[in-house]
Amino acid sequence: MSGRVGIIDRETRETLIRVRLELDGGPREDVSTGLPFFDHVLTQIARHGRIGLEVAARGDVEVDAHHLTEDLGIALGQALDGALGERRGIERFGAATIPLDETLVEVVVDLSGRPGAWVALEGERGLLLGSPGVALEHVEEFLWGLARGGRLTLHVRSIRGANTHHQIEAMAKALGRALAQATAVSGGGEIPSTKGSL
Repeated sequence: MSGRVGIIDRETRETLIRVRLELDGGPREDVSTGLPFFDHVLTQIARHGRIGLEVAARGDVEVDAHHLTEDLGIALGQALDGALGERRGIERFGAATIPLDETLVEVVVDLSGRPGAWVALEGERGLLLGSPGVALEHVEEFLWGLARGGRLTLHVRSIRGANTHHQIEAMAKALGRALAQATAVSGGGEIPSTKGSL
């Protein structure tokens, strides 16, 4: 299967986002969100997920990063959903556990068509990383948006560690790895569900 590409333009009164996601494009990133730390997060997801990812975004970060990070999750999820099409022949499930120094984070993905996110990361609430600042809460909003937009089930949990930067970075790498597994084409054109649809 080739040519699995999703392109999304999302515009609200608070954000303007364009995402191009290519599942078979190999690791390639061109990411600019106006939030340097979040650029780092998205780049880690793409690099470890072997995803071609282009993101151009801006938002009302002078108010807070909340609107932009949530809408980035929704747009990225919608681009992923578009790239997957009917989801024929995919593995559907993916899981990865990634260490980063003292931190260990697990991410499990099911491209089920049923959106839901259960996120339990450790770290200091309200701590802002980068400038403009991104907090752990913003990353959680991003993950919930990704699950909704991508019609996927997502479980994220910290096994150990409390360094906020390490928690978020390990999550991003694990999410990339889990998505790479779940979106991999395993052969045949079957939809991986006894219901016949995802």
